[in-house]
Amino acid sequence: MTDDGRNTKVPDTDRETHSAEDALIEARRAKAARLRERGENPFANDTGPKRGGAGLDIGEIRGLAGQARDDAGKYDEAMVREATASAGPFHVRGRVMALRSTGGLSFLKLRDRTGEIQLLVSQATLGADYERLSEIDVADFVEAEGTLTASKRGELSIEPTRLRLVTKAYRPLPEKWHGLTDVELRYRQRYVDLVANPAVADVFRARSHIVRACRAILDEHDFLEVETPTMHTLVGGAAAKPFHTHHNALDMDLFMRIAPELYLKRLVVGGLERVYEIGRCYRNEGISTRHNPEFTMLEFYQAYATYNELMDFTEVLLRGVDAALAAAMPAAHPAWKEARPFALEQPFVRIPMARAVAAAAERTAIPEWLAAVEGGGGMALVTLLKLDFGGSIKEWAKMSPRAKGLDWGNLRKGLAKCDSDGERLFALYEYLAEPFVADDYRSHDGKRSVPVFVTDYPFEVSPLARKKDSDASLTDRFELFVHGRELCNAFSELNDPDDQAERFRAQVARKARGDEETMDYDADYVRALEHGMPPAAGFGMGIDRLVMMLTHSTSIRDVILFPLLRPESGS
Repeated sequence: MTDDGRNTKVPDTDRETHSAEDALIEARRAKAARLRERGENPFANDTGPKRGGAGLDIGEIRGLAGQARDDAGKYDEAMVREATASAGPFHVRGRVMALRSTGGLSFLKLRDRTGEIQLLVSQATLGADYERLSEIDVADFVEAEGTLTASKRGELSIEPTRLRLVTKAYRPLPEKWHGLTDVELRYRQRYVDLVANPAVADVFRARSHIVRACRAILDEHDFLEVETPTMHTLVGGAAAKPFHTHHNALDMDLFMRIAPELYLKRLVVGGLERVYEIGRCYRNEGISTRHNPEFTMLEFYQAYATYNELMDFTEVLLRGVDAALAAAMPAAHPAWKEARPFALEQPFVRIPMARAVAAAAERTAIPEWLAAVEGGGGMALVTLLKLDFGGSIKEWAKMSPRAKGLDWGNLRKGLAKCDSDGERLFALYEYLAEPFVADDYRSHDGKRSVPVFVTDYPFEVSPLARKKDSDASLTDRFELFVHGRELCNAFSELNDPDDQAERFRAQVARKARGDEETMDYDADYVRALEHGMPPAAGFGMGIDRLVMMLTHSTSIRDVILFPLLRPESGS
């Protein structure tokens, strides 16, 4: 017992599990020791270029075998040998994923980055070296060379004339590795997760293809990729709480960037009229299925464009990325696409925030709300609730299933924190409309939701966006929601230095009142605008969320290779 009375006794089942694993590790170490005694290195690094089979990977070998199958769909030995007679011998390397032996014959399932193939190892073919199979375990890396054939069960196989271990794995794969489901273990030991769950590796391959496709599309449209600082002297570019760090040599405190926006727009001032950056950003805020403290952002800025042009381009970008993903991963993409609850094919919905609030209010069937929005739209509802939120919640919640489903408590608290009608409109949108956009905006057949551009945000919640010429209380800004989840944010850029300076001052005032998610006054950025920035529009999108969306992943941790976790217990 500890001083605080907690029982620290290790459960017998845990002790037995560790004991069994320790025994396996020791047995594998003993095998490695025997290799060393024979002058062989159990951690070799002399494999060099592949020999034979034109240096093909496993996936390429399977492609070469092609349609060498019988009517039942099984590989036929004679057909395989005929199809590949001029290409052998075949040389493969990979991790052993399964191993079984029976009567002078062993079957090894070998995996490399392109696929799996069976090694059909016979004592007759391998000779005296067959006995050394006892030194190979599941999870080891081996290389083999031999002819392509098929097993009696019709499985494509390589019959090795040479086989050797090149890396000994001391630790076995987890028990039932093919079904590793402990979520924290998967995230903490991603190297095991990638081996145990091939679908996980597919998601991260998809991530690479998605990033590559984003670059290709932007490059096609004459954007220039740049890099900007990740350590800033001021907080800017977005409303979020930053991480602090310190530079010892200069003895100065710094902030890890929350967005690259202000530096990219400096480049537009300097004449680089189309720029983009894909890079890491850091925000010191909560962790959820959609938030990780460090994440990857795509931001781009285009001179002589408005947020309307960027809405058009966003549709082009998302459909183009998805098409590139389908071409790069034809085996995995159909399942992802079928599982998606949204459709990208038809035009996205575009709706101003005030109209979205009015439409959401109508769906509640609350008589007072209906009267307000009929007479003055979303802003009339702001006025009504500002004057008297009242004690009507119990009655209002009975008016319809939609009214009953509202988060009344947080709606009331959110409105109470607002200092302006613009902030109140945004709060109403967050609680009345945003949670239901996936239900309210559907594809033509009604089976899937349609992405929604919510436009014309209040200027109070858009400190870097340009005010609308037709209504200075709003900005030329949109956010895109895909099945109810925010994916990107964009706006026509504010290029009036005096207006920008005033917005910065408002942010500083909010910071003085205790708001941690605010920006500093950036005098150099104001000076840059005083040199003149052409009319421009800018766009920001979380790459992690894009990968989640296209691969139908439910958590941001499923698309970040090494998400931030608490230290392991006892470490």
